[in-house]
Formats: sequence, C-alpha cells, structure tokens
Amino acid sequence: QVQLVESGGGSVQAGGSLRLSCEASTYSNNWMGWFREAPGKEREGVAAIYANGRSTFYSDSVKGRFTISQDNVKNTIYLQMNMLTPEDSAMYYCAADVILGYPKWADFGRWGQGTQVTVSS
Repeated sequence: QVQLVESGGGSVQAGGSLRLSCEASTYSNNWMGWFREAPGKEREGVAAIYANGRSTFYSDSVKGRFTISQDNVKNTIYLQMNMLTPEDSAMYYCAADVILGYPKWADFGRWGQGTQVTVSS
C-alpha cells in the first residue's frame, strides 16, 4: 500500500503563494493528484497529473492559478498555488491510484494525511 506524505501547507495572506509537496513511497500509481476539504464542505478534486507528466487537469476554481507538477526521480508531486484567496483555505490531501483511461475525481482511493492551508484576507 502506497504511503503519501504531504508537506508545505501554512498560513498566507490573500494574493500570496504556497507550494505543496507530496512524496509517494512507491511507483505503483499512474495518477496522482490533490484534493481539498474545507469545513462543512465535501472533499473536492483540485488537480491531477499522469505518471509521465504529459497529462494534467484542474478544477475550474483553480485553473490559471494552481499548477501541478512532478519529479519522478523523487517520486514527488507538487502543487504551486498562486493568487490565493480565503476560499482556497482547506485541508489539502494528496491522492493516488491506478486508473485505467482518463480519470474521474472519484477514481482516486489512496490518500495522504493532509496539510492545512489557511488564507487570510
């Protein structure tokens, strides 16, 4: 079973930036991604990336502000978050899975423990 370890969360003012990292313990997953869950809201997909880095997709709420990337040598993915707003405040979770074809958010079933992001106005 893969272990996913997130880091990089913290507190920032609106308009600022943060970069999250997620290191996977194995190379057994072909898709990895980021989800977030704010208090009182359902967990939502944010961004995902295929193992070779050639395919990515984003939720509409973060397109143009967030960028997902990977370092295959380190088996790590990153989420660069720019132009943060208070609405981006949430617990951010790294996710991974073996998915056939183009994934849906619901296809991800392996999770990290999460890292908190807080954006103040």
